[in-house]
Amino acid sequence: MARYTGPRLRVVRRLGDLPGLTRKNARRSYPPGQHGQNRRKRSEYAIRLEEKQKLRYNYGVSEKQLVRYVKKARRVTGSTGLVLLQLLEMRLDNTVFRLGMAPTIPSARQLVNHGHIMVNGQVVDIASYQCRPGDIISVRNRDKSTNIVKTNLLNPGLANLPSHLEFDKDNLTGKVNGVIEREWVALNINELLVIEYYSRKA
Repeated sequence: MARYTGPRLRVVRRLGDLPGLTRKNARRSYPPGQHGQNRRKRSEYAIRLEEKQKLRYNYGVSEKQLVRYVKKARRVTGSTGLVLLQLLEMRLDNTVFRLGMAPTIPSARQLVNHGHIMVNGQVVDIASYQCRPGDIISVRNRDKSTNIVKTNLLNPGLANLPSHLEFDKDNLTGKVNGVIEREWVALNINELLVIEYYSRKA
């Protein structure tokens, strides 16, 4: 299934706050659709599916990509749910978003895809690039690139910079100092339910 490009507020109304998808707030608190206001009690499967969909829409990954991330997380020692979140959070598009260079993850992905972002002095246009501790993330030395990022920095998507990142606003340069800790993940999610969803499907 391709990446979602439809109305984002519709997704927010159904799944709750997704800080990476949009900065807008839904005017209505109930899900969209004819039966949005009087939904039946959800099954356990529906709850797990909803948590999985939160990850997909917030980080902008396809189902195929998410399955790949889950398999990769299972091979790493430690909590599979936490490792999955760390893999998604350490993507380049999400790191650019968390540094404040873009208001949402989709706009950060566009910055990366259009060649505005450099990693360790090299232009990287792959949004799924996995950032590692020690990586230096900077803006390409072009007027167009710097102007876009400076405009975005006036209204960053999230106010607080995570502890594993540092950012120099004067030079438009960020540094990855480590792997993100669980308390800094902005998305309100129960990652264990996502792992359960995939373990029951396997």
